[in-house]
Amino acid sequence: MTIVGPFTQLLTMEEIPLKGAVSDSSLNVISGGALLLNGEIIEAVGTFKNLKERHPGVQIKLVEGDGVCIPGLIDVHTHICWGGSRAADYALRIAGKTYLEIAREGGGINVSVKGTRNATSEELMAGLRKRALRHLGEGVTTCEVKSGYGLDLESELKVLRVIGQADRELPIDLIPTALSAHIRPFDFKGTDREYLDYVLSDILPEVQNEGLAERADIFIDRGAFSLEDGAYFLEKASAMGFKLAVHADQFTPGSSSLAVAVHALSADHLESISEEDVDRLAASSTVAVALPGCSVGLGMNYAPARKLLDGGAALAISTDWNPGSAPMGDLLMQASLISAAEKLSTAETLAAITKRAAAALGVVDRGFLKKGMLADFILFPAGDYREILYNQGKLKPSRIWKKGAEV
Repeated sequence: MTIVGPFTQLLTMEEIPLKGAVSDSSLNVISGGALLLNGEIIEAVGTFKNLKERHPGVQIKLVEGDGVCIPGLIDVHTHICWGGSRAADYALRIAGKTYLEIAREGGGINVSVKGTRNATSEELMAGLRKRALRHLGEGVTTCEVKSGYGLDLESELKVLRVIGQADRELPIDLIPTALSAHIRPFDFKGTDREYLDYVLSDILPEVQNEGLAERADIFIDRGAFSLEDGAYFLEKASAMGFKLAVHADQFTPGSSSLAVAVHALSADHLESISEEDVDRLAASSTVAVALPGCSVGLGMNYAPARKLLDGGAALAISTDWNPGSAPMGDLLMQASLISAAEKLSTAETLAAITKRAAAALGVVDRGFLKKGMLADFILFPAGDYREILYNQGKLKPSRIWKKGAEV
């Protein structure tokens, strides 16, 4: 076993509830804190002095200088396995065209579908590796990754196999999601419902047969799938055994209530959620996921994070890192931006990218620091935890541990 410390401040996040508003006074800040590690697992949490006295003779890895330790960050919604570029789309958007106009004129997701289909597995792996390791270097120790730029059997399996390979080879944990119901692709000769039937009958069974993903997602909105088709797909995917997430209420309201009805783990986007659906989401176990990078990329409002928290919802914050609407991919910076705009406390913001983010993925072994949890933690070069958001994403972690090993 090994003691790592002392940290100027240690925030375990254990005491933060899974739902609702939280003040900074709720944070348990341990001065001179440390962690006792047993391989990949945390054996004990306490002060450095106390752990040394209780465990004489164990190996000690000293942490010198100021440092604030928090759990490893968790990004619950990304699309970081893609081919091609959407820089032309972005130039059109900042010049005044809307996301939906660009899609109708031949841009949008289908550009990434063509680029991803044309890319080799090796090319996709190189891009995914680069993005995943950048994320890890910025403190993200667990990252969800969606398919959804293949949109036929061969290409969706190619993407998910690459995600699985990267998860095995890289220190960061990558959690795959089958987003084969992203949109109906440009070359599918049939209706939206017929395409969803193809996903359900051809793609998802093969995803299960190869063990490539346990999660399924669908984009419900204008330019994607209707509420009726979304309900049809989600009920059948759930019956197949998939855990569910939903791209909900980005441009039009209504689909977050469907996410609640099918007991989805999360409803993601929510920029256009109605007051009634805020209440429904808050009364459920479905986690609300705000995607501020997408709001920045599209020049639109943020999800109403303050209303969701005050209503009693669980809120996670994620990057939506993708080649079209959210190319920034900086979780800490985006969390800092939405915290300032929506008036989120430091405790609420940090919980949204650690403990409450873990709930959005349905993982129970990470997100906060206590005995029995994975030893995923990061250290910021600061003496006060409030410096993290004060620097608006520019203060990055100086040291990162994943499963007990410094990376």
